[in-house]
Amino acid sequence: MEFALSILPSVLMDGIVLGFMYALIALGYTMVYGVLEFINFAHSEIFVIGAFVGVEILLGLQTSGSLAALHPAFVLFVILVAGMLCSGLIAMGLERVAYRPLRSAPRLVPLISAIGASFFLQDFIRFVESLWRNTFYLSYPSLDLLETSLKFGTAVEVPIKSLLVIATALLMLFFLYFFVNRTKLGTAIRAVAQDPATASLMGIPVNRMIALTFFVGGAMGGAAGILFGLQYSLVNPYSGFFPGLKAFTAAVLGGIGNIPGAVLGGIVLGLLEAFAASYLSILTDGAFGAEYKDLFAFAVLILILIFRPKGLMGERVREEGA
Repeated sequence: MEFALSILPSVLMDGIVLGFMYALIALGYTMVYGVLEFINFAHSEIFVIGAFVGVEILLGLQTSGSLAALHPAFVLFVILVAGMLCSGLIAMGLERVAYRPLRSAPRLVPLISAIGASFFLQDFIRFVESLWRNTFYLSYPSLDLLETSLKFGTAVEVPIKSLLVIATALLMLFFLYFFVNRTKLGTAIRAVAQDPATASLMGIPVNRMIALTFFVGGAMGGAAGILFGLQYSLVNPYSGFFPGLKAFTAAVLGGIGNIPGAVLGGIVLGLLEAFAASYLSILTDGAFGAEYKDLFAFAVLILILIFRPKGLMGERVREEGA
């Protein structure tokens, strides 16, 4: 019991960091579903593209000798902006090529297209990195600023990179809330989500608003990919598979189509996974270890779908016109 209490602060921090990571990825699923009622299963690869953009910029700066000369805060800002921009633009392109022509098709058709786009992007990343570096397993170069820790009291020591994940996620979530609820573009997106036909009659460019939704969701995924790479170092074309599935679980848990729900679902799932990874072995006397933590994530998905399909905060659905 004494050991379990001693590791509680670090377990809570790990769970919160993981939860905010899932929340950022889940926002991409949530925004697209809120507008199109469609699950973009290629969003995991949008996340990975952001991670690769970040590592390529850092490796380029390291090779040129500029990485040590530049201020770490400036480097972080550059890779975040570049990763968000690239991921957002690729998400927009994906919507234009793989989803828009199928918008009036039965729902199963764009879903299959999304799965196909996911495999295509995985292999495309692997192909490009294999040609460029002869490997597609890359490690993020370390930044001195991120390798330090802050001490709170005598027992709690929090890595700067963990605080970076939390602060960046909170900042982006605040920006997204402000954008969706306090700007004209956000109002137009909400109008398209409510009733695309009526929004079109009122002069709102529906296709542009949907493309913008994909861009914003993709940018959030790209930022999460860079934070993932900074936190866990190693990235490859398949790094987005399990985070993407768990972020989808978080979106369903909170109420897919609901932005605050995606955040709540991500934090709950991250804490649940962290507690399972740390305490499962203690509680079962070694019978089950940290490798079973994924079991909890998908068990939550099954239970939510059975007992509360609309999620903890309810699904934001489109109202049908009379």
